[in-house]
Amino acid sequence: MMLDRITFDQNIMGGRACIRGMRITVSQVVNLVANGMTISEIIRDYPYLEEDDIRQALRYAAQLTEEEVHPIPSR
Repeated sequence: MMLDRITFDQNIMGGRACIRGMRITVSQVVNLVANGMTISEIIRDYPYLEEDDIRQALRYAAQLTEEEVHPIPSR
C-alpha cells in the first residue's frame, strides 16, 4: 500500500510524519478524527488538506498498530 502523501523531513516538525511536507502531522489528523471530526469538517477547517491526505494518515496510523511486540523474558 503506497503512502505517498506521508512525508518525513527533519526540517519540518522535527522529522515527524507529516502530510505532503506541510506543517500538519499525521498525529494531528488522527487526533481530529479520534475526537469526532468528520473528513468534511476537517477539510472545512484545514482547506489545504484533501480527503486522500486524511485517509492516508489513518492508514499510516493503522499500519503502526500492526507492530508486534516480543517482550524479553525476565530472568
